[in-house]
Amino acid sequence: PPYNVNELTQQRAKERLKDSDKIKQEIASIIEQREELLKVLLEVSFVEKVYPTEANFILAKVDDANKRYDQLIEKGIVIRNRTTQPLCENCLRFTIGTKEENAVVIRELKLLS
Repeated sequence: PPYNVNELTQQRAKERLKDSDKIKQEIASIIEQREELLKVLLEVSFVEKVYPTEANFILAKVDDANKRYDQLIEKGIVIRNRTTQPLCENCLRFTIGTKEENAVVIRELKLLS
């Protein structure tokens, strides 16, 4: 579901849009990190399906979303449990972070697999 964006955030976004070179660099980084995380998710034993994406997140169907969510939260990794959303039973949403953040997520996913 969409989230509300307050006026201060909207003003900041309009300012950021003025630096198109920086935006292009950030988009390239997100795409690179998304591909890295995608490769790992495809190899994780409890991941049943990874949905196609062109966004800054990956939606994955897992064996038990509540269990996997709790396991990652215990490791300090915050993801979104979408299992209560229509058509998203046992789905987790992984937002693409920085290279360092994704390295932590990847390490923990491999340990849980």
